[in-house]
Amino acid sequence: MLDFMKKYMMLGVGLAVKTKDEVEKMAKDLMAQGKMSEQEGRHFMDDLFKRYDESKKVLEDKVENLVEKSMKKAGFARQTEVETLKKELQEVKEKLKETAS
Repeated sequence: MLDFMKKYMMLGVGLAVKTKDEVEKMAKDLMAQGKMSEQEGRHFMDDLFKRYDESKKVLEDKVENLVEKSMKKAGFARQTEVETLKKELQEVKEKLKETAS
């Protein structure tokens, strides 16, 4: 299931990057053809990159939330939970050694 989620996430990221690259190429082509001034092209590209970054953040948050829910539903422990349990286990071992002495 985790592999599926990773592949799904990479597909979304790949499409976003491809789309970004295609739009960037289109803007450069329009500037080269004189249909868009350099200033308009720069403004367009700045706006594109801003929107891309915002969309990327939203996508990352959604994927992270989906993975978190899926792992919780499947019964997987988070790394922080595992670390807490390791620490507690170590404390119990130390107390057992103290009482055995």
